[in-house]
Amino acid sequence: MKIEPIDLSGVTTYPIAERTNKVLLERNFAGKVSSGMSVAALLAILPNQLGAESLNAVINAVVEARERDKPVVIAIGGHVIKCGLQPVLKELIEADIITAVAMNGSATIHDYEISLIGETSEDVCAVLHCGTFGMAEETGRDINRALKAGVAQGLGYGEALGRFIVESSNPHVSSSLLAACHNKGIPATVHVAVGTDIIHQHPECDGAVLGQATFTDFRLFTSLVSTLGDGGVFINIGSAVIMPEVFLKALSVAQNMGFHVDGFTTANFDMTQHYRPLQNVVRRPTAGNSRGLSITGHHEIMIPLLAAGILDRIGH
Repeated sequence: MKIEPIDLSGVTTYPIAERTNKVLLERNFAGKVSSGMSVAALLAILPNQLGAESLNAVINAVVEARERDKPVVIAIGGHVIKCGLQPVLKELIEADIITAVAMNGSATIHDYEISLIGETSEDVCAVLHCGTFGMAEETGRDINRALKAGVAQGLGYGEALGRFIVESSNPHVSSSLLAACHNKGIPATVHVAVGTDIIHQHPECDGAVLGQATFTDFRLFTSLVSTLGDGGVFINIGSAVIMPEVFLKALSVAQNMGFHVDGFTTANFDMTQHYRPLQNVVRRPTAGNSRGLSITGHHEIMIPLLAAGILDRIGH
């Protein structure tokens, strides 16, 4: 059977004035950009849609949480530290904006090495096949010793290592995020998958100590999550698997034990949006009366912009 091109003369149309539109000139377009703009002015002229709308919504949620004395918890992956964002996050900690920090194991390694030698992130390809990848003596020795000493006193991973960095007077202690948390007295929890970090290769690594340290921190993190209801904020930055999974389990425990965890805001900042952060941070936990937001972009750009927006709003 031969098919002929359809005759479009029978198509019906309607006036554009009757159509509902999602993008409106007076509501969604960017404002005028000018030289010497303040942070507040720049954020105000961003197009009121998509990522810009979400970024401003996160800023608003954090500022409101601070005004209401509700927690603002951030979770980070190691890349956040490698991007050199400790000074930015430290400023938010010192301004009483970030009330707790959670991280995976790799973040602690980069943070420790920065505090010790002012450098981190070895060239894996250059050393993997000669068997020296991850075998730096000081990193594995010091962190494992810090955990052993801390666990013996009932401390979790984050508190044990933060205290060790400060008490050891590492040359670049002022650049350590863990040290900043320790000095400010806010929780820093570390969530480890055994075998993922170079300190697990070290002769001084003790699996029982490692497990106890991170389990203590999981329990502490769950307590933090239980307080997020009615205005708290949880922000995941650059952790594609570990922290989204830990957050979901901690939330489940909190709900199981009868805590009211609803009416809060979550946000996921990453260079690409992955399955687990979208499901376990943005969507599933906010199925009630909460709100989940996604902001895509490079950490080294988006996190300073986020921090500047928050600090500008509170006049810090």
